[in-house]
Amino acid sequence: MAACTLVPPRSLSPDPETHRAWSWGGVVLILAGCLAVEVVGGLVTSATAESWYPTLQKPTWTPPSWVFGPVWTLLFGMMAVAASIVWLARDNEEVCCPLTGFSVQLAANLLWSVLFFGLHSPFLAFLDLLFLWVAVGVTLAQFFNVSRLAAALMVPYFVWVTFAALLNGAIVAMAA
Repeated sequence: MAACTLVPPRSLSPDPETHRAWSWGGVVLILAGCLAVEVVGGLVTSATAESWYPTLQKPTWTPPSWVFGPVWTLLFGMMAVAASIVWLARDNEEVCCPLTGFSVQLAANLLWSVLFFGLHSPFLAFLDLLFLWVAVGVTLAQFFNVSRLAAALMVPYFVWVTFAALLNGAIVAMAA
């Protein structure tokens, strides 16, 4: 795994200032990436959230629309902190795979918004959610190997994705 480490572990870094700059630069990049996915996903969602989404048949246990924004904001913040913890733990050479998994699940998260709200395809979005659920579970397990705190910060997201998959699946079933 050492071959995919972006920056040498602190013990090998010849210049502590360069290492510190890389450390905080990585945190900024993680925060920016999470914020970008949240903003782009929100823009895709808001385009049809008030016109198309209300026309869908949904189960009675669907949360009110106003719940989704605050929940996603909190979850993206927790994800960013979790990934930052893993990034800052680079002395452990086993952070490449967890951060790759994190990036994959983040892309799948954005894809869901595009499929569900952008393309109006709850079925394709449901398939994406199944993949996302697995990707988040794998990322959570990989984070656990680096930091229990980072893994704990991912648990609410995993629970929410589980709920989202059930809700999305119910919407698909009701449309059939």
